[in-house]
Amino acid sequence: MRTTDLMRYALGAVGERPGRSLLTVLGIAIGVAAVVLLTAIGEGVHRFVLAEFSQFGTNLIAVSPGRTTTLGMSGALVSNVRPLSLEDARALARLPEVEAVVPVVQGNVAVEHAGRSRRTTVFGAGPGVPEIWSMRLASGRFLPERGANPPAFAVLGAELAVQLFGQHSPLGARIRVGGEPYRVIGVMARKGQMLGFDLDDTLYIPAERALALFDRDSLMEIDLLYDRHADSAVVAERVRALLIRRHGTEDFTITTQDQMLAVLGSVLGALTTVVGALGAISLLVGGIGILTIMTIAVGERRREIGLLRALGAGREQIRWLFLLEAMLLALLGGLVGLAIGALVVVLLGLALPGLPLQPAWDFVLLAECGALLLGLVAGVVPALRAARLDPVRALHEQ
Repeated sequence: MRTTDLMRYALGAVGERPGRSLLTVLGIAIGVAAVVLLTAIGEGVHRFVLAEFSQFGTNLIAVSPGRTTTLGMSGALVSNVRPLSLEDARALARLPEVEAVVPVVQGNVAVEHAGRSRRTTVFGAGPGVPEIWSMRLASGRFLPERGANPPAFAVLGAELAVQLFGQHSPLGARIRVGGEPYRVIGVMARKGQMLGFDLDDTLYIPAERALALFDRDSLMEIDLLYDRHADSAVVAERVRALLIRRHGTEDFTITTQDQMLAVLGSVLGALTTVVGALGAISLLVGGIGILTIMTIAVGERRREIGLLRALGAGREQIRWLFLLEAMLLALLGGLVGLAIGALVVVLLGLALPGLPLQPAWDFVLLAECGALLLGLVAGVVPALRAARLDPVRALHEQ
């Protein structure tokens, strides 16, 4: 038998039993579709989370009080930790690679104006926020650089401005923050949300005043923007050396943005792999279905095998007949599964636009190759069994 004859014969065998072939194809198709859908969700979440964290830029370094140990306990819980101060922030700003510094204090208080009140997140910060956090002003200006006693100026987030002032301009108006009067000097442009936190429902006041407002003696964080051409590890080491000289010990934690993104990437990549493996379980079940169907087919077609052997077909050709049939079923199942999975991803994207979906093409290709390999492996045992049949005995069986 020529190769074309083998292919034609395998196609005919699949077509002769459409019901059984359809069920076998569906078993593989469901597995491939599950891999496509689950990895699309996993990859979508992966890219969504990384995009959320990188929207502030990647050349950032955050310094927080207390040294995080390998046991996961922050040194901030230890009483002898020296607070991060505004003087620390000013010293860090003098490093050659550092372009801007923001001291950060965060809390939640009521903001009032003309009988309206809204409880919102208040950031005590400095003038470098627009540059470091990649934020823009919609109107007015941001907090100015002042000395140890800055004026009571405030900048509203876009949503907070709407809630307190409606369509009127808040510039120059007076508001009360935690009962204290502030003058509005700016409104931020809309930034959106980050992992459910509304960046527009916020208020910005000078860090010095925020420390007093929240009765704190330490900054919660110092954010640094460094030259994008500089090595983050080198900059982090210089920050560490400077703070050790000031504090006498390493009682702080330095986190670079690229370190955080790398950790997030590895964790979310593992998540995508796990959900892909869950989908592969369905694919394995489909492979078992091919093994079962092909084993039954050998038993039903013993006389046919005997006739082919009597007409001159060798054992090798009989093996290939059944292997090709199994691989053809797996290939059809893989293609159908890919189409079903892609259709479900598109429909889910239309029905739930907020759900992050991104096809993971490497996993899709792996699923298709896996389906073909499963078909080959599942067909080996039935093919060997068919090739070992004695042609004379096979022809005489009823």
